[in-house]
Amino acid sequence: MANKAQDMNTMMKDMMGAFPVDTKSMEDTFKNQAALGEKLSSVALSAAEKSAEIQSAWTKSTLAKMSEMSKAKTDPADYSKAMSDFASANAEIAAENMAAFAEIAKKVQTETMELLMSAGRDMQEEASTAVKKATEDMSKAASKAGNAAK
Repeated sequence: MANKAQDMNTMMKDMMGAFPVDTKSMEDTFKNQAALGEKLSSVALSAAEKSAEIQSAWTKSTLAKMSEMSKAKTDPADYSKAMSDFASANAEIAAENMAAFAEIAKKVQTETMELLMSAGRDMQEEASTAVKKATEDMSKAASKAGNAAK
């Protein structure tokens, strides 16, 4: 009984050895996925950096305008004019900055789509190559197994 189990183990081992597994394609896939992740991270970090720069400049500009608005005035009407000037300048800067943020978002979207489409083409080519190689390897192994059975 134990002898039959051992024979079964040997047979399974031989059978699995006859059908080789290509670990290189798995390693290449992992490397390609890591490279894609790196590129996508680079796009995101670049966008975050540019957004932070815009936000910082916007904050500095707002604080400078607030400083001007908070200065003591001699005429009470000057306070309402300063407030009005501040609001109008702030609205203008807000529109400019929102447009800049939109440009960053547009660039991120474009770069991300380009990376994903490129990765899709690469993965399709790799899969096609892997399938061809696997088919050849299986044909060779089946032929070898058929010859060994004779």
